[in-house]
Amino acid sequence: MTTPPPDNRSTPWKALLFTYLVALIALGFVLIRDIQPVPMYDLHLTEGERLKCVSYAPYHLPGQSPFDPTQIIPREQIAADLAALAKITECVRIYSVDQGLEQVPELARAAGLKVLLGAWIGGDPKRNMIQLDRAIALANDYADVVRVLIVGNEVLLRRERSEDEMRELIEYAKARVHVPVTYADVWEFWLKHRSLAASVDRVTVHILPFWEDNPVPIEGALKHVGEVYAEIRHTFDKPVMIGETGWPSAGRQREGSLPSLVNQARFIREFVHQAHANGWEYNLIEAIDQPWKRKLEGTVGGYWGMLDTQLQAKFPLAGPVSERSSLTAPLIAAGVGAVLCILLAAGARASLLRLLVASVTGAVTGVVAVLHWEHAQFAYRDVLEWTVLGAIAAIGGALPLLLARWDAGRPLPSVATAWQTLRTQPSRYCETATLLGLLRGILLFACAVAALLLFADPRYRDFPVLLYLVPALTFGALGCSGQLTDAIEERVCALVIATTVVGRWLTEPGNPQAIAWLVTGLLFSLPYLRTYARTITSSESSSPTAAKL
Repeated sequence: MTTPPPDNRSTPWKALLFTYLVALIALGFVLIRDIQPVPMYDLHLTEGERLKCVSYAPYHLPGQSPFDPTQIIPREQIAADLAALAKITECVRIYSVDQGLEQVPELARAAGLKVLLGAWIGGDPKRNMIQLDRAIALANDYADVVRVLIVGNEVLLRRERSEDEMRELIEYAKARVHVPVTYADVWEFWLKHRSLAASVDRVTVHILPFWEDNPVPIEGALKHVGEVYAEIRHTFDKPVMIGETGWPSAGRQREGSLPSLVNQARFIREFVHQAHANGWEYNLIEAIDQPWKRKLEGTVGGYWGMLDTQLQAKFPLAGPVSERSSLTAPLIAAGVGAVLCILLAAGARASLLRLLVASVTGAVTGVVAVLHWEHAQFAYRDVLEWTVLGAIAAIGGALPLLLARWDAGRPLPSVATAWQTLRTQPSRYCETATLLGLLRGILLFACAVAALLLFADPRYRDFPVLLYLVPALTFGALGCSGQLTDAIEERVCALVIATTVVGRWLTEPGNPQAIAWLVTGLLFSLPYLRTYARTITSSESSSPTAAKL
């Protein structure tokens, strides 16, 4: 690709200005929307009235996880947790009786709480009996505290035990315990295993609109819960308890089901009102955010709590709720980014157009950096993710700084050419075009890997829009203005990105997050595919066969 003539050197700056201005407007719209207080139903509980029950797991502090069987949660922590929960609920549900959880009935009695006591049933028969015998003993010792013994949680869903095996365990418990016995599972699995109801004292169902095979938007979530509850009541002649229901406050959107603080507050308020008005027995999932669950269910799994990990309420039960409490951080970041890029561009004796581009690219990058940092606090689970994804974010954030020093008369080389240049001529590390070419290849490859993973295994993966938005804006604009030189590496990555983002979007076309990922991926990849298509067309038209035709 040849150097563009002098009168075309403003073209890439105009393309960058237009692209980043559109992005800045879109980001501004999102921020303004998120800070707006959203009115919703005000839940006013009567004097002394509390939530019926909430799921409690003590693994909310850094490093705590049920995956470590040797870890024992300190008694003092559990007591402090239950004291905080006693202010909002009259009962807690626990799922196992090890790792310190065997202390819950005693401490719950002191806190004035009742307990739904769970025995964890899994694939290990020996461990199952240890759990069950311990749970039976606790239920009998604290019969004034334990409302019900729950033998297993979603065991049939996980296919770790058969229906007959669960029936045997339930009947074993019933013959030895002095409190009612139940089994808890997703409502569809109760309908598939109806005969199991004969062995329990009550039917405990999980109704989670967000996790349905066909995700239910928040607008229809309460109706869905009511319809499912009515169907279960009609199907079984036993008392029915909703063992889990709730809504997440952060994570990946599933079709029309959006995890958000506003939606969580709306669901909890409206559900509790409906449940209390109808006299339903229920348990909300869950008491406290559980970051460890991100290992199993991605970002969304960790944020179903009424309280955050510091035991602070995430939202009030009355009054409007907003997603953001302040715009200070993104506004400051936008200003810092704009000033920094302007200073770098001014040092290169830039034109007014270039200075304007520098200000807009810096502002957008600053806002994206803050939003991505906020997302990372929720999403990144370990050192590996912080290192790899943090490095990708840093590379993307450096692009506007390099653009501020870039000479538009020098198109970006392919990654292979850039790498060869830097290997053979180390003195050219300071050349902006060469660095941009190398970073472009790294980011394209990273984006292709992310897009492929999200396409193949989407259920628990977030859409990485914030991670690749700045690279997509930058190289999309430069590609459309003819400033990129590419080779087979870039074209393969671009093809992977384009096909997988389209494929992901086709499965949930109404999902705004999927649409944002589609736009990001296409903006990043299409310039390379367009160049490749032109190359093929040019080759075909100049071939001997074409000449004869």
